[in-house]
Amino acid sequence: MTITIRKSVEEDFEAILALVKGLAAFQKMPERVINTVDQMKKEKELFNCFIAETEEKELAGIATYFFAYYTWVGKSLYLDDLYVKESYRGQKTGTKLLDKIFETAKNEQCKRVRWLVSEWNKPAIEFYKTCGAEIDEELFVCDFDETGIRRYLENSNY
Repeated sequence: MTITIRKSVEEDFEAILALVKGLAAFQKMPERVINTVDQMKKEKELFNCFIAETEEKELAGIATYFFAYYTWVGKSLYLDDLYVKESYRGQKTGTKLLDKIFETAKNEQCKRVRWLVSEWNKPAIEFYKTCGAEIDEELFVCDFDETGIRRYLENSNY
């Protein structure tokens, strides 16, 4: 089977969002996906995604990313989601997506590629280690959703 990696286009958003929901279900957090296709269209200038596509034009996987600036190192690429449908796992689909992420980081002269991996996802952790990733086991993610942002501002002197 031939898998092609290409940059997503707006017409892919519905299928991409379905894969994002698949990832959320895999991580046992389906309720956390609040994004919509309409929101993706409104914010498309911020959305970067590579898709793995079969010869039959089915989306087999995605890699979503954005550029960030980290003061310690400079321009970086942040891999937000890397997800491959279960039926396409073990066929190098994820590796091809990751290759494209690293190629993009190199072409964009990034100093770092960063992403998160769930502590319980041992197969992914082992895969990333075989790729040479340094996995920091000391940092924790701090998130505020829209309600949290509002509450923070209400409780501050802002």
